[in-house]
Amino acid sequence: MSEQTPHQNTTFSLNGNGTGTGEQTGHGYLALPESGSGPGVIVIQEWWGLTDHIKDVTDRLAAAGFVALAPDLYGGSITHDGDEAGEMMSKLPAEEGARLLAGATDHLLGLDAVTSATAGTIGFCMGGGFVLAMAAQQGDKISAAVPFYGVGQGVPESYTGVTAAVQGHYAEHDESYPVEQAREQEMQIRAESGAEVTYFYYDAGHAFHNDTNAIGTYDPQRAQLAWDRALTFLEEKVA
Repeated sequence: MSEQTPHQNTTFSLNGNGTGTGEQTGHGYLALPESGSGPGVIVIQEWWGLTDHIKDVTDRLAAAGFVALAPDLYGGSITHDGDEAGEMMSKLPAEEGARLLAGATDHLLGLDAVTSATAGTIGFCMGGGFVLAMAAQQGDKISAAVPFYGVGQGVPESYTGVTAAVQGHYAEHDESYPVEQAREQEMQIRAESGAEVTYFYYDAGHAFHNDTNAIGTYDPQRAQLAWDRALTFLEEKVA
């Protein structure tokens, strides 16, 4: 049974300049570093919604010095049931997800607390797919894209618009997105975009980074390795 997330603490415009009639808004969770300012990063949820785990990831990025924003793609709903999560994901059109993420990106880059001219983006499962969509659609606004085992409606067919550096984290035993597809995707991005592309492959299953062990595949050692790589990459690329 779905619940309501307790983690919405910020609102952003979906109308581009935030003015005019018919104002539409999105919501999310914003975390600031102790210093009060830093480079901007968008965090994109798994199919479960804006859960405690995604809040924790966002807080971890803030602790590392980033201004981190996790947009709520489900409008407040979360679930802990796999079947329900799949249904919720299926009801989110790729175009609507992209619109919400575009609004979140503009909002993040417009914050006084954000010191970077570009944003990084990191996402998991469904969010990993949308990370790649953002990189393809947002052009020079995105300087670093970090998909973790990206799946779902956000995965683009073409990567010609990607200018961001891409660092992928994929599992060799992923039944949701077989490693052969991930390797093909890596080659496609490199061939179509000319961007810097690095993929890492782990002896693990889908969602190995999720420390709530939501589907029984959490791998602490490999999760830490992937996180350290991602954090270093974002620190180097987001400026």
